[in-house]
Amino acid sequence: MILTMTKPLSVFRMLALVAALCILSLYSQVPQPNGANVEPGTLPAKWIAGGPKCMEETEWQIHEYNADLYIVRESGCTHYEKPFLYVIFGDEKVTLIDTGAGQNDIGRVYDLLVAKWLKRRNRSSIKKMVIHTHGHSDHIAGDSQFQNRPDIEFVPFDIPTIQKAFDIKQWPDSIGHLDLGNRNLEIVPIPGHHATDVAFYDKRTGLLLIGDTLYPGRLYVTYWDQFEKSIERIVKFTDGKVITYILGCHIEQTDTPYLEYPIGSFYQPKEHVLELSRGHLLELHSALIGLKGKPTRLAMRDFTIWPLGPAVLDEMRNTRKTVEDRLRTKMWNQTP
Repeated sequence: MILTMTKPLSVFRMLALVAALCILSLYSQVPQPNGANVEPGTLPAKWIAGGPKCMEETEWQIHEYNADLYIVRESGCTHYEKPFLYVIFGDEKVTLIDTGAGQNDIGRVYDLLVAKWLKRRNRSSIKKMVIHTHGHSDHIAGDSQFQNRPDIEFVPFDIPTIQKAFDIKQWPDSIGHLDLGNRNLEIVPIPGHHATDVAFYDKRTGLLLIGDTLYPGRLYVTYWDQFEKSIERIVKFTDGKVITYILGCHIEQTDTPYLEYPIGSFYQPKEHVLELSRGHLLELHSALIGLKGKPTRLAMRDFTIWPLGPAVLDEMRNTRKTVEDRLRTKMWNQTP
């Protein structure tokens, strides 16, 4: 069910909003089309998407964005959520962001990736961390593989620990930092999807890693008021900053505008690209202003605002079971 706004904005307010968004967008630009002095990277033409033959598909796709930043996707054949994880190297530390969904072996994958990076750099060691975008089960499932390891600095997802680890003075209004050694990530609290949501901004690449707050799919909103304030906060934070891509943790949208894959779809042969832009963030901000504080499901071209509640959660559970039951019987030989 897609609901729309029952009361449109006045013409004058809409014009004022458009003008304001144009000004905000201008602040994030640079004088010359010279690459904006960020480290470039590449994104793959296609991600693993749960088939068509699960016997042939690897459980993890490791993509080199550039030599010091990696994107890891969990296969839909392992878990329907197919989350994206991120590995960022500095001179002194490397951090893994999130630990995946379901039963997985992300500990082995992280160790292997770090070992290969060390070999590439002709180094013997680097300090390792594990942190999170938020505390939902599809982002923390592999935590037990790291929690008791003496070689891992493990940061749980509770707010006091997050504040201490990232020097966030006041939650959620202060900006935190993580120094990896010649690479300082800025951490922005953005609760709303979950109580512990944070975004990571990497100035070296211009990437904004935003978790489940914005991605091509269903933007589940648990705490509406907090979500509105968080989107406003992240819009203001990005004023004047170069944003090459906004990268979330899922893809649930097809490559057809306004059309999504239903929850439980582990096989997505024609999915949307992962990367979004600051324009999408401004679009989300504008939509929330238009909804005037009323939790409403609203489909945009590349994502859907999806407020949660008991009835919605029941709907999602039923849909997931139906979809997974249908697909699992074909997982070894899907029709592309």
